[in-house]
Amino acid sequence: MSGVKSSVYDCVGDTPMVWLNKIQGTDCKARIALKLESENPAKSVKDRLGKAMIMHAEEEGLIEPGKSTLVEATSGNTGIALAMLGAARGYKVILTMPDTMSLERRCLLTAYGAKVVLTPASKGMKGALFMAEKIAKETPGAILTKQFETPVNAKVHETTTGPEIWKATDGKIDYLVSGVGTGGTITGCARYFKSQGSDCKIVAVEPEESPVLSGGKPGPHKIQGIGAGFKPDVLDMGVVDKVMTTSSAASLETAGRLPKEEGLLVGISAGAIVNAAIRIGAEPENEGKVVVAIVPSFGERYLSTVLFAGLKKECENLPVCSEEECTP
Repeated sequence: MSGVKSSVYDCVGDTPMVWLNKIQGTDCKARIALKLESENPAKSVKDRLGKAMIMHAEEEGLIEPGKSTLVEATSGNTGIALAMLGAARGYKVILTMPDTMSLERRCLLTAYGAKVVLTPASKGMKGALFMAEKIAKETPGAILTKQFETPVNAKVHETTTGPEIWKATDGKIDYLVSGVGTGGTITGCARYFKSQGSDCKIVAVEPEESPVLSGGKPGPHKIQGIGAGFKPDVLDMGVVDKVMTTSSAASLETAGRLPKEEGLLVGISAGAIVNAAIRIGAEPENEGKVVVAIVPSFGERYLSTVLFAGLKKECENLPVCSEEECTP
């Protein structure tokens, strides 16, 4: 039965691409295509990284199913990927994350059998990283997967995500727009495009409130998954042509419009990325060009966040039909 996957591991990658049709408006003269990483089995781009980190550690003899524990600091999606794949392979998983991350993320991690350790939001990702290192040292048989440092992070996107985008667009891509969490997606894809001789412009997106890559200072923001407050070791700024910022408000507005206008339920960071892509497409010199934007995660895990705050209240107060109206 060649059409049946051997495990969830084989379901990672080969995500679809789709054109934007409405939300970009009439000022945008470029064509914008979205790479829907939200269609991975655990619904985010980090499924690729989780798989790559586990496979690499196994190949190096660093971990063994049924005996080893995986420890990672995460804003949510890498942790969810590790929890899913760890469960499938027989690993214990311990994850640290800032306590501002959504309730859905905590529930998903726990549903996959992972242990979640929350750290103070005031300490940001650095606080979660410190706690992960501490736990790894104190836990027998544990290793720190180090998503912000491991070279397999960028490599997996250079060998999978980049080629998939290239194939889907027939190599006719003028801009790649990606958020920066660990920096793996943008670095890996950019390296692949450049290896193909492409002059595609690579655009990194970060929160306006925490413009570290732009030379500013870190600060609190509402765009979960990007803007860690420091430059990750994985990120290669040498392949980045431009850094753009998107405010939390604009990110939320765009992410809120995408399901209503395009039928695409996405996370807050996708709102930031698509917003930046639309601005690029509206520049007169980009008329007729192809802009590819990465959609990192699915929107359902953000239902308890500010993204859907108004929607939640509206749904809680929906009226109930009377018994008379429902009686034949």
